[in-house]
This record gives sequence, C-alpha cells and structure tokens, in this order.
Amino acid sequence: MESVTAVFAGTAFALFGVALLIWTGARTILRAPVAHGVSPVASTALATLFGVLFLVLGVWCFTRV
Repeated sequence: MESVTAVFAGTAFALFGVALLIWTGARTILRAPVAHGVSPVASTALATLFGVLFLVLGVWCFTRV
C-alpha cells in the first residue's frame, strides 16, 4: 500500500517541478518578471532551485516504490 502513496507523491512532485521549470523558462525567455516586486535574478534563481528540488524529490519518491 505504501507504493501507491509513493507513486502518487512522486507524480505530484515531479509534475509540479517540471511545470515550475517550464513556466520559469518561458517567463525568462519572454523577459517577463517571474515574481512581481522581487529582483529578477533572485526570483528566477529561486524558482529554478525549487523546480529542480521538487523534480528531484519526485524522482526520489519513485525510487522508494
């Protein structure tokens, strides 16, 4: 039963991480702000960092199946 939970969590984390990375990349290519009222470099770096973190967490959950 734990494998079902790991697959669900892994899917959720991986999808969110990939979506965040795609969205951040699209905003960066269009030179649009990633977050309003924040330094463009800091917001891009943090969004990329968290996107990669969530993607790695999702892959880690898949290894626990």
